[in-house]
Amino acid sequence: MKISIGNDHAGTDYKFAILKHLEAKGFTVNNYGTDSNDSVDYPDFVHPVANDVENKKADFGIIICGSGNGANMTANKHQGIRSALCWTKEITALARQHNDANILSIPARYTALQQAIEMVDTFLETKFEGGRHQNRVDKIPVNC
Repeated sequence: MKISIGNDHAGTDYKFAILKHLEAKGFTVNNYGTDSNDSVDYPDFVHPVANDVENKKADFGIIICGSGNGANMTANKHQGIRSALCWTKEITALARQHNDANILSIPARYTALQQAIEMVDTFLETKFEGGRHQNRVDKIPVNC
């Protein structure tokens, strides 16, 4: 499985820990995030992740910023993306089960590192339930 990951300065430490965790599990990871704690603009690191997922160059994406909100809003501007801002394993599981989320947005300043790693595992291990949820997911894209 291929994962794309991106982060701003608030998510650098989390990105390195998640990257190490994923690689230890045998995942291939595209790292688009900053490797520094110097201030950067999160869209510069989120759009490449969303592009990879949207264009099937990655199976899933993980994006990390301070609140998770800016990264999540940016990713969801892409038509093929269903990015979910999550802060617990339970919300993460529901985002996959009910919404077929393909990008996980992590709020680094509001989630403990171990909890974030557990959320990543939950995100990647949880399957979309389909059924009644598929009809709802099909209604998400805007047909212009």
